Amino acid sequence: MRSMINSILDQDLYKLSMQQAVCALYPHAEVEYSFINRGSTSFPDGFAKSLQQLVNKMSELYLEDKEKKFLLEECSYLTPVYVDFLSGYRFNPDEVEIYQNEVNHLVVNIRGPWYRTILWEVPLMAMISELYYLVTNQKPQPLNALRERNKRKAQKLLSMNVKFADFGTRRRFSHANHCNVIDNMKRSAGDSFVGTSNLYMAMYNGLKPIGTQAHEWFQFHAAKYGFGSANAVALEKWVDVYQGDLGIALSDTFTSDVFYRAFDMKYAKLFDGTRHDSGDPIEFANKTIAHYKKLGIDPLSKTIVFSDGLNVDTVEEIHEYCKGKIKDSYGIGTNLTNDVGVTPLNIVIKMTKAKPKDSDWIHTIKLSDSPGKWTGNEDMIGRCREELGIKD
Repeated sequence: MRSMINSILDQDLYKLSMQQAVCALYPHAEVEYSFINRGSTSFPDGFAKSLQQLVNKMSELYLEDKEKKFLLEECSYLTPVYVDFLSGYRFNPDEVEIYQNEVNHLVVNIRGPWYRTILWEVPLMAMISELYYLVTNQKPQPLNALRERNKRKAQKLLSMNVKFADFGTRRRFSHANHCNVIDNMKRSAGDSFVGTSNLYMAMYNGLKPIGTQAHEWFQFHAAKYGFGSANAVALEKWVDVYQGDLGIALSDTFTSDVFYRAFDMKYAKLFDGTRHDSGDPIEFANKTIAHYKKLGIDPLSKTIVFSDGLNVDTVEEIHEYCKGKIKDSYGIGTNLTNDVGVTPLNIVIKMTKAKPKDSDWIHTIKLSDSPGKWTGNEDMIGRCREELGIKD
């Protein structure tokens, strides 16, 4: 079984940025993550065994000297202490449980110290996606056709004068196709293509690594401090660690309406903007613009990073709406790295439990602006909705 992750940096920046914060603030915390098959994809017999072989190979990865040099030179917000820690980090396959149950559904659970297990999500999802197409013998369209398709997308985005980045690691068709897409965007998208969330792709292509935080940052703070305080405390702790760097705040862990209650003058000025990851993007833009105006902040001094299921057409629609109202940029994922003629998998891995220091295990949940993307324990979801006043 060939390896599908060849570098510890074949990983998204937001995972390293969060790992550094966890090491600094919550070294004793433990967590659990679970694989969620939103698309109810049927995985073939033996898939779990093949995936386990790939997971076992992950223990061989380590941060190479050139990769360490790249992080220190290009990611100034990552401290030498943290990068030294990462130099000694090794994936531990014992932290990952993989099997297929009695109805052949794929089960993947991750459990262990948060500062260690946080790096599993992105490579695991990338491996599940690529392995699925390999074992089901699904082939991409011819390379020339893919290059032309990528070129058309790149030129259209350039003509619109938008800023966009690659966010496509987790559900890519393959590592090789990911490399091709990055090369095509570099060649054809000009200054519109501003970077990638994938550190490996950034290093080998001279691109800017892009990313901040994920839902689990807010989920954990809800487990430790309660739903009512989660957003504010998560934002405050982020500022404590990064002092203004990595300043795009994720808005929809417990719905954006709840988020904006906590996103007061202090945070609205400290953060460069917010990220949209669920719900109607135009509605979110209106909500965000109104919030800044209410605080007396010029929305054109702030940015929304849109990242929810984007393609070139949706980017065009959102960009046209935002013109003259607020700055906009885009993280495009699956439509870049898995637009090859197959059906992309609809899969996620989410934190499902957390155990802060001197605490019992607590269920963690996510209530995005799209109720169909809510995840977690139903009783805990009910408690959260009642406490925060979240309606249907």
